Amino acid sequence: MQIDNSIRERERALLVGVVHSQMDESTLQEHLDELVLLAATAGAEVIGQVTQKLARINPAFFIGKGKAEQVINQAHELRADLIIFDEDLSPGQVKNYHKLTDTIKVIDRSALILDIFRQHAQSKEAKTQVELAQLEYILPRLTRQWTHLERQMGGIGTRAGAGETQIEVDRRLIRDRIGKLKKELVRIAKERETQGKRRKNSYRVALVGYTNAGKSTLMKALSGADVFIEDQLFATLDTTIRSIILDESHKILLSDTVGFIRKLPHHLIASFRSTLKEVIEADLILIMLDASSTQVQEHLTTIQAVLKDLNTDQKPYLMVLNKIDLITNQHNIRNLQDHWPEGIIISAKNHLRLDSLLNEIRNCMDAAYKVVSIELAYDQGRELARAQENVEILERKYRAEGITLKIRGRSDQIDQILSRLDTTSR
Repeated sequence: MQIDNSIRERERALLVGVVHSQMDESTLQEHLDELVLLAATAGAEVIGQVTQKLARINPAFFIGKGKAEQVINQAHELRADLIIFDEDLSPGQVKNYHKLTDTIKVIDRSALILDIFRQHAQSKEAKTQVELAQLEYILPRLTRQWTHLERQMGGIGTRAGAGETQIEVDRRLIRDRIGKLKKELVRIAKERETQGKRRKNSYRVALVGYTNAGKSTLMKALSGADVFIEDQLFATLDTTIRSIILDESHKILLSDTVGFIRKLPHHLIASFRSTLKEVIEADLILIMLDASSTQVQEHLTTIQAVLKDLNTDQKPYLMVLNKIDLITNQHNIRNLQDHWPEGIIISAKNHLRLDSLLNEIRNCMDAAYKVVSIELAYDQGRELARAQENVEILERKYRAEGITLKIRGRSDQIDQILSRLDTTSR
């Protein structure tokens, strides 16, 4: 039997959050507010929230058994289709909830985010990445109860993955599919590497930030290119790269990658590693923050955690505080400047203070470049040609004994040129 992927009716969702040793009530409410946005993005209507203070996690239901039964009863009374936990549930916990009810789906935050990614995947690469992450998530949770729920209900958290239409699959078939998807991603990664070689000599700048921080808006403001923009979480999953000329001697390749979010499922980070390679290979990272958000510090912590996971936390970066147009209180703006003196305050939407950002990018480029003078004899035609590749010629002088070039280029390129000339002169 197959799932009808045309289901678009809004499902009624009850949210569940927990206050524990690492989570106070105010922080939990912030997380639940974000879960409301995630649920809405997935197409659900939130009809209520349930919270509980826990001294320790219950291995059977995450929350206490009595509270779990109360949540199920409340969901029935509210005619909920879906219960969403803000924390990740173990396969055993999901199974136990499905024993309590066969009419209401119980999913966790990871399943919700995976569902959103599935809905928003457009390119072959994004669809492959999301399907792989979904199957790796489903595999340990695959039980008769799970497939029964898929057959009966479909919808958020149980929709078939991209290209995966058969419901009654066993673990062997899923493992086979996972193997094929991993091979496909290796092939796509090789294609990306080939494309990347053509961009190797360019100065690469990567936009990273919490989802909905305005990265695509900044991309459009700087490049003038037609970039998909929508005011919602994870509006696009595909990496966009644009060539931008800052001035005669400064040209960059700017890339916009998938937005980050707290508690981003590990499978997604692993699956999207090839897409995030633009961040890994960047010369400069622009960390974009929504300056109007009350959770800007936590957003920054989330971004830094992902960058560390990618081993890119030591790269040069600029901090960009966007959406300044939404802050009407000058006192709040001064607080931002005091808290993040290195932050560049802009409004990508209204094109405010973009010159300050571009000047800082130029400064970073100049710091990464070298200027050297080299002397070549007239019979060194090959070396002369190679010395002028992918660099800026600042000065060319013809003398009786040869040619003197003053060149400017990326430090690694200049070092290569000097190394080749040194080898040739031996």
